[in-house]
Amino acid sequence: MSTTPTLNGQVIGQAHYATRALLERAVAPLGLTFGQVLALNVLADGPVERAHLTHRITSTLKVDAPAVHEVIARLLGANLADDDTDPARIRLTDAGQATQARVADVVSGITARLYADIPADDANAAARALTVITRRANAELAA
Repeated sequence: MSTTPTLNGQVIGQAHYATRALLERAVAPLGLTFGQVLALNVLADGPVERAHLTHRITSTLKVDAPAVHEVIARLLGANLADDDTDPARIRLTDAGQATQARVADVVSGITARLYADIPADDANAAARALTVITRRANAELAA
């Protein structure tokens, strides 16, 4: 007998961790961590204030600023990012842009495989529900 799963933290977490594991496995040969992938994606649109990058990653991963500073330091050390001639700003290097493009291709492939036959209405409903849940959880964390 098949039952419809209940939307709860366990179901959401299982989907997140399974998807994240696929991504981490795919980017491991590039020497990247999940945090570095997120940082590369933030930097993909151009130079970013270091404080903005730190805030984006801390608010997304729910980690503290020193953990993000380590992510940034590793990107700088790997020559994937540099300080854009201003220590307050960070940008991707040519190598970083190439790496981020490879990551984007990996993400596109994973997304295509995992979401391929999900009807658009179902995907849209899930996205709306998860956005509300995230907003509520973030509000509680901020309180």
